[in-house]
Amino acid sequence: MIRVLGLDPGLRHTGWGIVEAEGSSLRFLACGVVRVAAEGALAQRLERLYEGLLSTIHEHRPGEAAVEETVVNRNAGSSLKLGHARGVVLLAAAHGGLAVHEYGAKTVKRAVTGTGAADKHQVASMVRVLLPGCGTPGADAADALAVAICHLHHRTSRRLLAAVSS
Repeated sequence: MIRVLGLDPGLRHTGWGIVEAEGSSLRFLACGVVRVAAEGALAQRLERLYEGLLSTIHEHRPGEAAVEETVVNRNAGSSLKLGHARGVVLLAAAHGGLAVHEYGAKTVKRAVTGTGAADKHQVASMVRVLLPGCGTPGADAADALAVAICHLHHRTSRRLLAAVSS
């Protein structure tokens, strides 16, 4: 059995979701969003994000983390701030003792919906189908749960390939 923390980085809203897998069976455990005020010094905002993530890691005790890779925006300033937040997300997971895996947005969408061109509503709908009991998570938490599902699918595939090749 493995417990995975999926993370969808953002400076103001970082979605997180905990999914447990035993064999091919997935089970929803928890999800939420670390919210950081839009005002204030960047360093303090990043510290709040870091503390919120560490608190989530300590509370739910995942074994691994999966993080969505950043999509570059047209606005360079926004992309840079998102990069800072993503760095904090990676650092918090590493400091929490987790192996960290990264997946592109299209890879996550493909793993959950079957197509890399799915929109947010399609992803959220499939998350609800794959994880009964998760209710109707907000967009950031649904994206984080999708990242966790993606990692569990890829993790299983890698293990099967390793078993076949040995």
